[in-house]
Amino acid sequence: MLHTAFLILIPVLFVFTLVGLSMGARRLLGIRIGNIRAAIAGTVGVLATMQIISAMGPSSHRPAMTSVQVLCGIIVTMLFLAFSEVLLPSSVLSDIVRLPRALRGRVARTRRYAELSAIAMRNGLSPSLRGLARAGSPKGTVAGRRHAARQVRLALEEAGSTFVKLGQMLSTRYDLLPTEYVEEFSRLHHQAAPDPWERVRKALTEELGQDPDDVFASFDPVPLAAGSMAQVHRARLADGQEVAVKVQRPGAQPVVERDLDILHRLGRKLEEHAHWARSLGLCELINGFAVSLHEELDFRTEARNMAAVTSAAASGAAGAVRTPRVHEEYSTQRVLTLEWLDGVPLTSVGTSVADRGLDGAELARQLLDCVLEQIMLGGVFHADPHPGNVLLLDTGHIGLIDFGSVGRLDRTVRSALRDLLLAFHRSDPTALSDAMLEIVERPEQIDERKLERSLGRFMARHLGPGSRPNREVFSELFLLVARHDLTVPPEVAATFRALATVEGTVERLVPDFDIVAEARRFAAVRVREEMTYERVKESLIDEAIALTSVLRRLPRRVDRITGALEDGRLGVRIRLLADERDRRFVSGLVHDVLMSFIGGIIALVGAVLLSIDGKPTIIGSVSLSQLIGYNLLAVSCILVLRVIFSISRGRG
Repeated sequence: MLHTAFLILIPVLFVFTLVGLSMGARRLLGIRIGNIRAAIAGTVGVLATMQIISAMGPSSHRPAMTSVQVLCGIIVTMLFLAFSEVLLPSSVLSDIVRLPRALRGRVARTRRYAELSAIAMRNGLSPSLRGLARAGSPKGTVAGRRHAARQVRLALEEAGSTFVKLGQMLSTRYDLLPTEYVEEFSRLHHQAAPDPWERVRKALTEELGQDPDDVFASFDPVPLAAGSMAQVHRARLADGQEVAVKVQRPGAQPVVERDLDILHRLGRKLEEHAHWARSLGLCELINGFAVSLHEELDFRTEARNMAAVTSAAASGAAGAVRTPRVHEEYSTQRVLTLEWLDGVPLTSVGTSVADRGLDGAELARQLLDCVLEQIMLGGVFHADPHPGNVLLLDTGHIGLIDFGSVGRLDRTVRSALRDLLLAFHRSDPTALSDAMLEIVERPEQIDERKLERSLGRFMARHLGPGSRPNREVFSELFLLVARHDLTVPPEVAATFRALATVEGTVERLVPDFDIVAEARRFAAVRVREEMTYERVKESLIDEAIALTSVLRRLPRRVDRITGALEDGRLGVRIRLLADERDRRFVSGLVHDVLMSFIGGIIALVGAVLLSIDGKPTIIGSVSLSQLIGYNLLAVSCILVLRVIFSISRGRG
């Protein structure tokens, strides 16, 4: 019976010691490890402890040295964990577990790399990319840059929708790319063969929970338009309403994720080896592009965008432009059901405006006012109002569709943009400079007088008597900003790009439409509306309410300041280490220094105790002071190991 209990006790004691050593070493090193590594480390520690025990001489001496044995076991376990973490980090083990899935992804990525490499070679992309100097750079001739830009555009179109959308995003960056590339990227478009009806039916059934024949009274299986991410079908609801149903392709999201992964990798490599990529801040651009593309894959975001724009346009001039209503009960993440707008896109309008007796100038003005109100008042605007997204409705109105790409502006930026338009209207370079500095991301040092003079020359050239400004005014303004080392935020760049796109769109209605003059008119009208008695009164009341709490506390604070000044107690307090990262750095540094100091002191005391040859002896010739010295040396080794490991991990 006793023998059986002893046999049971041995494995229990082994496991207990194993767990204790692995947990103790892990906590002392300050790392997180998996169960497999913990079991291996604990086993190594137990075996090392057993070897140490057997090496300490007769069994009668061993109990007194238990503390030294345990500490030595912990040291061995810590050493094993430290070396194993250096040689085979935990992240590598996690990668090994995920290896099968990673291999499948790598095979797909390699296949895509080969496809993209073939596209690049066919279009001579390598020499073309060398022409991508920062905006304003004189590198290459105009003809050479145009040819190179065309090659890049063709390659992006052949590479698919993700790369097309990247080019479309870059076409908003007058401040980053040469004008030739911006103009060429503005022509990017991508069409794809439609998915078979059975695949579309399956996707609709999965998203709506029913077969499309049970949801819609009729559904046209032939799509009206097909892109790489979605296709649009015409349908009719049970109550007879005509709708447009946008269905995301079943394999769209995996393709986008794969291409984004490739873009991130290419961006990092290009920033390492290409000056133009570093000057563009390519990785940051790709990160922002990835966020917007993920939003575009969720049709619920598009539905919210449309609701926000429609709500903002309910009153004012923008109300003359129709936007389709969303049927939310038939819309999901991958299906968007919209009100059907009868009309033709401006790409196909031809001479029908004049033939129908419509005023093209008034329609163009309504569209421009709609976009400007979205930008200046609502803060959510259609970022891609090209002619294909603008309809001439059968009712004679303008319709705006496809809100997958939108821009968002906060109140501060909207106010600065209004000031910028007013500065244009008044031809005031000082006000224009102030407004620009509110919009852009400025460096620490900037010559504001030089910027103001440059803007004055810009306004004299484009807004002086007899001048005829066009969309080139935006690219010129962005180039001027780039020359002064100012960076335009992406949302502001999208704003100017939307305005430039609108100009090309309204020219389908009225050739030679003066968008700058109309924008100046819009700003003047809005200012007059804002300066009415009721609006001024309302604004003053809002400001007064906001200042009430400040004014209520102001007398007490003034009294405190004057009292402190009178008593000679006035001082300024500066809070050091306000940033959390600074506090972590200093805390880690102090921690390591203290651990090193304490470890050194303990080692010194242990060495002194070991040198004492005194009584009483407790293990053969080993005295009590020497036993304590051994323990102190072991503790000192543990502390030093902890410091070395934390430094090697870069915490300090």
